[in-house]
Amino acid sequence: MKKALSLLAKYGIPVVVGVVLIYVLYKNVDMSKTMHILRTRINWWWFVPVFAVSILSHVFRALRWRMQLRAIGVRPSVAALVNSIFGTYAVNLAIPRFGEVWRCGYIAKRQGASFTKVLGSMVADRLSDTVTVLLLFVASLFVATQQLSQSAQGMHDKIVGLATSPVAWLCLIVIVAAMVWLLRSKSQNKLVLKVRQLALNLWNGFAGVAHMRGKWQFVLYTILIWGCYYSQLYIASLAFDYTAQLGLKAVLVLFVLSSIGMAVPTNGGLGAWHAAIILGMSFYGFGPFSASNPNIEAYTFAMVVWGMQTLLLIALGIYAFAGIAIDSRRIAQGKTRVDATGTDVEL
Repeated sequence: MKKALSLLAKYGIPVVVGVVLIYVLYKNVDMSKTMHILRTRINWWWFVPVFAVSILSHVFRALRWRMQLRAIGVRPSVAALVNSIFGTYAVNLAIPRFGEVWRCGYIAKRQGASFTKVLGSMVADRLSDTVTVLLLFVASLFVATQQLSQSAQGMHDKIVGLATSPVAWLCLIVIVAAMVWLLRSKSQNKLVLKVRQLALNLWNGFAGVAHMRGKWQFVLYTILIWGCYYSQLYIASLAFDYTAQLGLKAVLVLFVLSSIGMAVPTNGGLGAWHAAIILGMSFYGFGPFSASNPNIEAYTFAMVVWGMQTLLLIALGIYAFAGIAIDSRRIAQGKTRVDATGTDVEL
């Protein structure tokens, strides 16, 4: 019973949050006006390059992760890595944040590698993304000071409040003390040993990035990944006759806010991404940001762009899981094998 409730809370709450956000945002939207925009004010052909750039971003992410995995001695094929990235985003649509765990489990099992080491490489992968978002936020402050000053002030106040909170410092001290004890303890308790090994494997996977060859190539892939993400939104803005003139700076603001919104654990950013985009558009005359008096153009833009991206992720997920099934069959039939070094060998 407790396990069932825990699973319900873990996987059910994000769905509820996303659905509630969508309901609150769109309950007062005039759908007849939305349908008019869909029929007359969108050039749907612009989504062809949007999809192409989106696929490229996933390929670049796979290539970047390959560098991290090679640093810890895991060498899957590029095809397997691309499928794992496609699958990750499809899984995240169903279960928020579980896609990352799934892809680590898939690659670890396929290559006969330590799951926690592979997971550690993924943690480093996500950390680099967090740093990138922070840098983009800082950059957006310089190009859109007036639009983001209020949001920046609110974030500053929250950070200061957290940094001066006795509870936050107490929790940090307890966590650090527990980790130090765990790593230095000579206890032979099975649970302690298991947790210690888990922590060490996770750290080894994370620290492996420090020994990675081609660090500038890693930076290049990071720029390409996030450049693709930004380009997707910019090209999508060209599809609508009322956002085509937003420009690079305005789209950067929308992009940064939507990237921050994706931190909310909902299914594929459901609701949270929409709210961030609508908020950003309110800074540029598509507002005010009000669910009771919604700006149809902003709300439709968010709905369509998110919807098209979601359709693509579903299609790529189907492709990925079909490819994984074929790959598993080839391995089972001995047409492909993974040697002792974790490298794919075609037979």
